[in-house]
Amino acid sequence: MLVVGLTGGIATGKSTVSGLLKSRQIPVIDADILAREVVQPGTKGLTQIVAYFGSEVLLPDGTLDRKRVGAIIFNNEVKRKKLNSIVHPAVSCAILWNVFWCWLRGEKLCVVDVPLLIEGGLWKWMGKVVVVYCSADIQLQRLMTRDNSSREDASARLSSQLPIAQKVDYADFVLDNSGSLQDLEQQVRSCLVKLERTAGWSWRLSWLFPPFALVSALWTLGWRFAKRSRRQSRRPVEGI
Repeated sequence: MLVVGLTGGIATGKSTVSGLLKSRQIPVIDADILAREVVQPGTKGLTQIVAYFGSEVLLPDGTLDRKRVGAIIFNNEVKRKKLNSIVHPAVSCAILWNVFWCWLRGEKLCVVDVPLLIEGGLWKWMGKVVVVYCSADIQLQRLMTRDNSSREDASARLSSQLPIAQKVDYADFVLDNSGSLQDLEQQVRSCLVKLERTAGWSWRLSWLFPPFALVSALWTLGWRFAKRSRRQSRRPVEGI
């Protein structure tokens, strides 16, 4: 099974691409959804957050007050890193389990949708990386329109993230969302054809022989990790 990492920048259209993939019956593992699930009431994640930040980060119904937490960590690097040290491992574990269940179902490929795929280092474990891109000017205008924010506020949000142009350096495929929805749909279709071709037919053999699948998966994952770790992130990428 081919595991594909999907990422982009804020307001580049990653969620639109994710929706297009789901409409074509491609399993998509959404890290944002998992990030909410791992801090639900009764979870270890929420218990650890409350132990560190205090009960004031809880809403009256016992759920996490995400806006309150966001305000606390906004200009506090230490607390932000602490929150990440709680949430990120839990999300990574949840992603792993979801990938495993996709494999058990005999899926040919699955897509892992992670906003911070590059920043968090998860890109190294992906069979292929797809980056949704648009120009910085378009990204700024879309963010201002979407959030009804000023140019200054939108620019500040963009500057707090890794520039989308740098994420492109890590991509195996780039979906340029600077144009129309129809153009993006065509790029997604073309990308899927290439990804399915890359996935090939070996998944069927793996499904029939689980021990072979396990050894093959571990070998492939280790090889890809080593290869990506050595890569200088400057090789040409394939546009769609």
